[in-house]
Amino acid sequence: MRSVVVTGASTGIGWATAKVLLGRGYRVFGSVRKQADADRLKTEFGANFTPLMFDVTDEAAVLAAARQVREALAGETLAGLVNNAGIAVAGPVLELPADEFRRQMDINVIGPVIATQAFGPLLGSDTSLKGRKGRIVMISSVAGKNGNPLSAPYSASKHAVEGLSESLRRELMLFGIDVIIVAPGAVKTPIWSKAEQIDLSVYKNSPYFPALNKIMAFMMKLGETGLPAERIGEVVVEALTAAKPRVRYQVTPDPVRHMMQATLPKRAVDRIIAKRLGLLPG
Repeated sequence: MRSVVVTGASTGIGWATAKVLLGRGYRVFGSVRKQADADRLKTEFGANFTPLMFDVTDEAAVLAAARQVREALAGETLAGLVNNAGIAVAGPVLELPADEFRRQMDINVIGPVIATQAFGPLLGSDTSLKGRKGRIVMISSVAGKNGNPLSAPYSASKHAVEGLSESLRRELMLFGIDVIIVAPGAVKTPIWSKAEQIDLSVYKNSPYFPALNKIMAFMMKLGETGLPAERIGEVVVEALTAAKPRVRYQVTPDPVRHMMQATLPKRAVDRIIAKRLGLLPG
């Protein structure tokens, strides 16, 4: 039985990926930050799921978890690392506290770096291990190729993940470890419902306040109309197992819209978005 580590397994894409992997006969080690989530997932998923307690920004905790996985592997390689854990920070660049930007980048960019450094040897850069070399799947986003207004921290973090993945893929060729990007569009996950919890009152005197309200309403709609998280889990499994995987899988419920946005002139897209959100000067 081969094993995969999935970060951020408590809900959403991480939870669905763990579920799909377990259904395909894998053993899954899934990271959570709360003991209650560890207990719940153990009950939901059964004996082939092992919770790992860490926050992806806590290097010591991630390294401790990697030692735990190494012991469980008993000299075999890890089949995969799915760098999924992440958050979404929203707000206008001119007014958002720098610490919020920093928190976004720490979790979405530095977190995958820490996890990759910790689990990378188990994928096969440690040549003393036996078995096939593993793969890394980086969960990016359509925002990794496009920047939307009032969500610059998230878009910037996913652009960084794309660049990190591209460089890492070429570096790890030395060890035969592949790196594949999975870039979802809207998915039915709690990341969208959490938009309801964002306190916009701090921006009530901001010229961006009306646009922020429109963005939040749009985010809530995406949470209702997005793809099932299990669909992304299936694509992750394909990335981990395909004989000749793509370097990037983009999975969206509305591929035509994203294709048009990618092919139209940037200035034209700017005007369309600005008109919809009321971001044109008066």
